[in-house]
Amino acid sequence: MKTVLITGASRGIGEACARIFGEKGWKVYLNCRSNVDMLKDLQRDIPESVLLPFDVSDKKAVQENLKDLQIDCLVNNAGVALFSPFDAVTSEQESALYGVNLFGALNCTRALLPQMIRRKSGCIINLSSMWGETGGSCEVDYSAAKGALIAFTKALAKEVGPSDIRVNCVCPGVIDTDMNAHLSIADVNALVEEIPLERLGNAEDVAEAVYFLASEKASYITGAVLDVNGGIV
Repeated sequence: MKTVLITGASRGIGEACARIFGEKGWKVYLNCRSNVDMLKDLQRDIPESVLLPFDVSDKKAVQENLKDLQIDCLVNNAGVALFSPFDAVTSEQESALYGVNLFGALNCTRALLPQMIRRKSGCIINLSSMWGETGGSCEVDYSAAKGALIAFTKALAKEVGPSDIRVNCVCPGVIDTDMNAHLSIADVNALVEEIPLERLGNAEDVAEAVYFLASEKASYITGAVLDVNGGIV
């Protein structure tokens, strides 16, 4: 049975990813930092699943929780949003955002990569954002962290390709999840007018793309950035 670790799995895109991997017969390791009750509810729906609650930005906690795991696929999904003028961002906000959105992915990858290299097998999928490609006003730090994930994906893919490890990235557009719950109806309508497919994305749209990149059908794809944004970018 193949195994996958999904960070930030308690809701939204992470939850949708967990459900599709579970439906496809994978053993799913479910991670979150604080929404443990939501994670337990999800676990009941996925027979082959294991709870792994820890903070991906805490390097020591990552190492302690992942040191003995053999994982076929790592989905670096955990993320936090921050909408604020750049010069109003506090040091605490800055540290929390980069800690989860960027260093969380690096921490988990560093913890699991050695066993992938030993086995010469594995794949890593990073969740970036369309703002990581284009930049977003009042989301400068978020855009910077997500842009770094794209560069991380491309560079690591070249480094670990000879070990038969694939590294890819998915860049969602405007997805109907809790992260975008702050948008007003007027904001949503304005965004929909800019999207060629004339709707917001949903978590399942992104999860299907993630699963494709994890599957054998994507065995010759690495270093790729897959946009799931309805054509807005």
